[in-house]
Amino acid sequence: MIHGYHLIFGTYGFWLPNDPRGSWSDFVESWELAKFGEATKTLERPEIDMAEWAKWRAAAQQALKYPPVLLTGLQARAVGTGFANGVRKSRYAIWACSILPEHVHLVIGRSRYKVEQIANLLKGEATKALKAESLHPQAQHVDAKGKFPSMWAEQQWKVYLDTEVAIENAIHYVEQNPLKEGKPPQKWPFVTPFTGLDKSGWTTYL
Repeated sequence: MIHGYHLIFGTYGFWLPNDPRGSWSDFVESWELAKFGEATKTLERPEIDMAEWAKWRAAAQQALKYPPVLLTGLQARAVGTGFANGVRKSRYAIWACSILPEHVHLVIGRSRYKVEQIANLLKGEATKALKAESLHPQAQHVDAKGKFPSMWAEQQWKVYLDTEVAIENAIHYVEQNPLKEGKPPQKWPFVTPFTGLDKSGWTTYL
């Protein structure tokens, strides 16, 4: 029985569909990116030469339509404000969250929404909060109609969590992510403590 999800989604340009490390993508939509290789859909991390990968990534990112998005501290805080708005509206149970420059990690209790819907709703709320604070990272690329490019990767990774141990391990992993990047621990007001699974069986976390 699925009780929660470890959800990961990136900012624009973080993990390209033909990344040699693998991706969720079936195809490469951009002709500019396609010349750097076919989509490498896989759930496993292949062994690669990281120095060669760094060269590949730098060259491939040069072919992107817009510069890759790297969130500043202020922008990450605005993303957190957007997530808080989403939680307040839809009452997700979020047990852990790390907002990093290039990607986001969340541990979320099962909801009436599909996890893909949750990801899209949270992305939307974060984008609105960034616009409201005049902090959107692609503000300089607004088109003539005032439309902003998407600052998020289109899809996401998700891991289904079916035991207390799996949930607790995911929470620990997410909480440690900022430390691995040399950043301080993150505490977000919309994160609620995980207090274990209901022993009666089926549980939905709103």
